[in-house]
Amino acid sequence: MTGPGDTPHPLASVLLLTFNGGERLASVLEALGRQEAPFPYEVVAVDSGSTDGTRERLRQAGARVISVPRREFNHGATRNLGIEACRGAFVVLLSQDAEPDGRDWLARLVSPLVEDSALAGTYARQVPPEGAASVARAYLARHAAAAAAPRVQQLDGRAAYEALSPWERMEACTFDNVCSCIRRSVWARRPFARAPIAEDLEWARDVMLDGYRLAYVPQARVRHLHDRPASYELKRTYLVHQRLRRLFGLRTIPSVAHLGRAVVVSLASHARWVAAGSRPWPRRLAELPRAIALAFAFPLGQYLGARSADLGRELLRVRGV
Repeated sequence: MTGPGDTPHPLASVLLLTFNGGERLASVLEALGRQEAPFPYEVVAVDSGSTDGTRERLRQAGARVISVPRREFNHGATRNLGIEACRGAFVVLLSQDAEPDGRDWLARLVSPLVEDSALAGTYARQVPPEGAASVARAYLARHAAAAAAPRVQQLDGRAAYEALSPWERMEACTFDNVCSCIRRSVWARRPFARAPIAEDLEWARDVMLDGYRLAYVPQARVRHLHDRPASYELKRTYLVHQRLRRLFGLRTIPSVAHLGRAVVVSLASHARWVAAGSRPWPRRLAELPRAIALAFAFPLGQYLGARSADLGRELLRVRGV
């Protein structure tokens, strides 16, 4: 078996999109170096202007590094740029803060694609790192990419897809580039759309309408969870739900009245999750201000994002998400 950077003919490429990855990236690179895959692989990174030594750390770990200006970052287009530079038949897309869990993570993620030519992609299970905040843990537990059971996804043609409800369409097209693996030959015909977010869901929809399947592989795990400011989550949620409205017709909070009810329900849920958390009480109490802020940010982002899509104009100024 061959490690990253040891061969000019890798079967798989691991593509990282980086920006000031810090110590978390160091742990990710160490985990990549420990992989015991029965095939050669390489590590490639597209760095968007890091200033904390990220590029140097990547090169020391044996990665090939492509640099682009921060202002040019785009979730779809930047991934396309990186995939173009990859040499593997299979390309693993990995967030800089998603740490592979176990030495067989890479093999488990890639092997279904090797065995089944009808699969266009696989994606991994996300589990929280030690010490994660209660509210973030609770939301992750509800994510389709946190489930314990494997599944294979496919669409039975466009007519069947159009007959689904907006929520069912989104669920059918679940895919997550936090940690995924795509067949490069499929990507060559169907690259990611230039998109500010949710490029993975759009790609999943399109390749399944082309007749391919996707597989969720929970045996391949990454430790990944965000604990970001409420202001950031407001903007991210706004972008996500703007895209969900445009892609699937989904509108989770259709009116101001629904928004008010969603905030009340969120406040109660967040308080309950914090109270039931495993952290010591002083740390749980310290979580409360952010938990309260998120109870407003998440519903407001959902409402404004879908409304922006309906109106055809921006309601928030969003950069760097």
